[in-house]
Amino acid sequence: MRLTVLGGGGFRMPLVYRALLDDTGDAAGRCTDLVLYDTDRGRLDAIRAVLAEQAEGRPTAPAVRATTDLDEALRGADFVFSAIRVGGLEGRARDERIPLGEGVLGQETVGAGGVLYGLRTLPVALRIAERIAAVAPDAWVINFTNPAGMVTEAMQRVLGDRVIGICDSPVGLCRRAARALGADPDRAGYDYVGLNHLGWLRRVVVDGRDRLPELLGDTAALESFEEGKLFGAEWLRALGALPNEYLHYYYFNREAVAAIRQAPATRGEFLRDQQARFYRTAGSGAPGALGAWERTRLEREATYMAESREATGGWERDSCDLDGGGYDRIALAIMRAIARDERATLILNVRNRTSVPGLDEDAVVEVPCLVDAGGARPLATGAVAPDQLGLMLSLKAVERSAIEAATTEPGTDSVIARGAALRALALHPLVDSVKVAGRILDAAGVLAR
Repeated sequence: MRLTVLGGGGFRMPLVYRALLDDTGDAAGRCTDLVLYDTDRGRLDAIRAVLAEQAEGRPTAPAVRATTDLDEALRGADFVFSAIRVGGLEGRARDERIPLGEGVLGQETVGAGGVLYGLRTLPVALRIAERIAAVAPDAWVINFTNPAGMVTEAMQRVLGDRVIGICDSPVGLCRRAARALGADPDRAGYDYVGLNHLGWLRRVVVDGRDRLPELLGDTAALESFEEGKLFGAEWLRALGALPNEYLHYYYFNREAVAAIRQAPATRGEFLRDQQARFYRTAGSGAPGALGAWERTRLEREATYMAESREATGGWERDSCDLDGGGYDRIALAIMRAIARDERATLILNVRNRTSVPGLDEDAVVEVPCLVDAGGARPLATGAVAPDQLGLMLSLKAVERSAIEAATTEPGTDSVIARGAALRALALHPLVDSVKVAGRILDAAGVLAR
């Protein structure tokens, strides 16, 4: 089986390779050929050096090939894993810094920063989808490119349900909640509903019984894990659900913005500088690329959402959350389920169909899905609380305005494209003024393509 990774020079690529190395399942459905595609040859060389050290002593390790030619990378692929970052970390740093200059949230996928990232990324993602349709029409596409829900919905307009979006936030939340209850995370069932980076865990079912009310009633257990510390027991009990960590930017927006503005660097600026050091070291040809990567990864995980943690008491992440895995294991589980027809239930970004009442059938939602050889099918969620549905509808309007802006033919309908982009920014709940939205759009210059 051949897996092609778009963005194969990305920092988290060794996590995917680690998951492939640990796959001891049926050889017929195991990845034997891994193709890395990136536009930056230097990054590819650095990551290949890390992967070569990972593969030492592993005779069944997938063969690795790297290329900067997209069609060559796609040809013969059974699965395509998309993890691109258009504009690199320098682009992310701008996405975050420009809104902060206007006093609103600057974050990679949430608020104005997320809209800017989407406007820059969507045209590239759509061109990639068109090449997949032409060169590898039978391939399954697993999308991790952020903003994942927005990008998945746009790519589905070209490739249909063969595009499945993934994120590691929901599974992390579910597993932490189960552990707080003293339950085996792999034996529990989870009722989760939302959009990417905007979802809520509503039930944790262990041996046929929903134990979330028990968790909500136990302050010590509730505040023993990340989401409990971020949101606090009082607010979680008021909600009656456990929100995805990214909802901290909505529920505690003023505190989050203040903490980010007071930090010496945004997350994007920190990662830009940190990873530049890693790529210089790993790309030098000297031994020890894997060790340099692991040290950088641990620092990255330890500082994840540091500003939000600072705004809620300055606590440290638990050791079990520093492993860095998550999305890589989800991707592997999807490939296993489809290639081997092994049924699995996973929280994924897929076309709604009729799973979430109140959203149209083509809206990409993040819900539990049944995955097998036929792909991923969303499971019915039942009624959604009005406050949750309201936020989902608002964000879906933002996503679709961004997609409209990105799919408007450049140079011919610039007024329409700008109007859609302005709407995407100004309609976002975390942008408090149309004038602010306009200034952010002008400063970013993302419509020039």
